[in-house]
Order: sequence, then structure tokens, then C-alpha cells
Amino acid sequence: MYSLFWIIAIILIILFLLGLVSHFLGGLIYILLVIALIFLIIWLVQRVRFKK
Repeated sequence: MYSLFWIIAIILIILFLLGLVSHFLGGLIYILLVIALIFLIIWLVQRVRFKK
């Protein structure tokens, strides 16, 4: 599960950077970046919860 979140985050960061360069799918890229941040927050909360 750990590597899955990192793969998704890296792909979305690359797409975000491509969106900044091209401005073609900029709105979609921002939405995907927000989704990636939500996944990252969920992963961090679950990781902290399981450590206790």
C-alpha cells in the first residue's frame, strides 16, 4: 500500500508539471493534485494510527 500511494503521487506531480507547461489540461491537473493530496493525508493518518 505504501508504494501505491507514492506511485500515484509521483504520477500526479508529473501531470501537474505538464499542466503548468502546456495549460491545456490545467483545471483537470489541479483536481488530480487535490485528489493526490487527499490520498496522502489519508495514508499519513492511517500510518500514524497503526503505529500506536
